Amino acid sequence: MAREPRVELEIDGRIVTVSSPGKVVFPRLGLTKLDLIRYYAAVAQGAMRGVRDRPVLLKRFVDGAEGEPFFQKRAPGTRPDWIETVELSFPSGRTAHEVVIRDAATLLWTVQIGCIDLNPHPVRAGDLEHPDELRIDLDPIPGVPWSQVREVAMVTRGALEDLGLVGWPKTSGSRGMHVNVRIEPRWTFDEVRRAALAIAREVERRAPEIATSRWWKEERRGVFLDYNQNAKDRTVASVYSVRPTPDARVSTPLRWDEVPTVEAEAFTVATVPARFESMPDPVAGIDDAVCSLASTMELAASQEDRVPRSPRTRSSSSENEGVTTRRRSPTERRRSAFPMLEIARADKKEDALAGLERWKARHPGVVPYLEPADILVDAMRGRYRTWTRIRVNLVHVPEAERPPQEALEADYDPWRRGRDSGSEA
Repeated sequence: MAREPRVELEIDGRIVTVSSPGKVVFPRLGLTKLDLIRYYAAVAQGAMRGVRDRPVLLKRFVDGAEGEPFFQKRAPGTRPDWIETVELSFPSGRTAHEVVIRDAATLLWTVQIGCIDLNPHPVRAGDLEHPDELRIDLDPIPGVPWSQVREVAMVTRGALEDLGLVGWPKTSGSRGMHVNVRIEPRWTFDEVRRAALAIAREVERRAPEIATSRWWKEERRGVFLDYNQNAKDRTVASVYSVRPTPDARVSTPLRWDEVPTVEAEAFTVATVPARFESMPDPVAGIDDAVCSLASTMELAASQEDRVPRSPRTRSSSSENEGVTTRRRSPTERRRSAFPMLEIARADKKEDALAGLERWKARHPGVVPYLEPADILVDAMRGRYRTWTRIRVNLVHVPEAERPPQEALEADYDPWRRGRDSGSEA
């Protein structure tokens, strides 16, 4: 079979060579790699506001949007000589030279090598230890409607304004929303994370029925404000990133007056370029709205004085402090205040879900009691890709009818393959 001719695109005075331009990336839509690259070229000016001068984690979908991605921190050895890198250090002690996106040509090159979304770190290449962006991730638990996500976003806006912070909202391109805050690069990762936790707690205080800052999934209700996205090793899909959803949804920046009625499914590869062309970019002013975290750090200190530490959390990930004092093995159990069963650990999500269905078939009397939030599907971050853990919270099942912990339906051990992390992704 003859090899498909390559396509050369010129952008920012550089030539980006696209191999296999006809490769289908989104099978249900028939979108090809070249279609995806042309989308990013159309919105490049806006997309660069999220990634310019930042090192990026390369999340590569070599088998398309429906395939399993792998995470690549280190820049590929074979790359154009104009691709820049910078060396990052991580809490694990490892280091990696990551790609820095300086221009739109570099952005398109990352898509050429298999990236679908853009995952920048919250730092600039010139100062890798002090974030210049605080990220608020509004993550609804299963069963929570989109309208509630919008409502929590508006409560978040009010909390930020009262702290002297300017929030820039966007759809996540998945089930939630993000609110980014451009900050002075003078606080450490730990301090920014403390500030994000303080904001999460303040939003929960204002809207306790619909928002939560609780770390453990079984303790959450409503929309979780995921402050851990500000940890040093975390990245979040940036503005105008295409997400690997069946409809090629886009993480799209919004005006605040759009948030109360916005519908996330309206923003896709097919619709966003026309929106970008027809209206001012909602995130255009973000670099001119740099904020101080001083008042937020004061709020964090006052909250920490009021919230006692739980004995259960002193030796692990502390809900009160949002810090990790000891890394757990992915097979190590913690004692939960809720009646939890672990059902499966699997390399692939579909294998874990199949295990859940087998468990349900063995315990049909339990299933009617389970609410959507009682099924906890955790994407556990490994060194190169995620694996899946499924747990069931039996809190709504009458005690006499609760089944015992059984052998796991799937018992994948990431340690066997040299992966070094069992933290939730």
